[in-house]
Amino acid sequence: SGSTAKRYPPELRDRAVRMVGEIVGQHESEWAAMGEVARLLGVGTPETVRKWVRQAEVDGGRRPGTTSEESAELKRLRRENAELRRANAILKAASTFFAAELDRPHH
Repeated sequence: SGSTAKRYPPELRDRAVRMVGEIVGQHESEWAAMGEVARLLGVGTPETVRKWVRQAEVDGGRRPGTTSEESAELKRLRRENAELRRANAILKAASTFFAAELDRPHH
């Protein structure tokens, strides 16, 4: 979903999701409605629209899964964690270096 998020503005995603909900009753299946919306809005494939609809259902609490907000938070925490681990490694290397310097006899 990362690549599709960049290509299409959020307004278009929201509109597509709303349209599927509005026209689904006029189609033989939800998939057919998604295909129609993809065609009308010029979105690459019905699969892209399907992903948006499912994500909207998760975000709205109508389907179990990780909400967009939660996955953004997870991404942020993972990044923060990696930065802290890097900083720790640097500090450990520095303290080892300084400990060695202190042990070395200076004349």
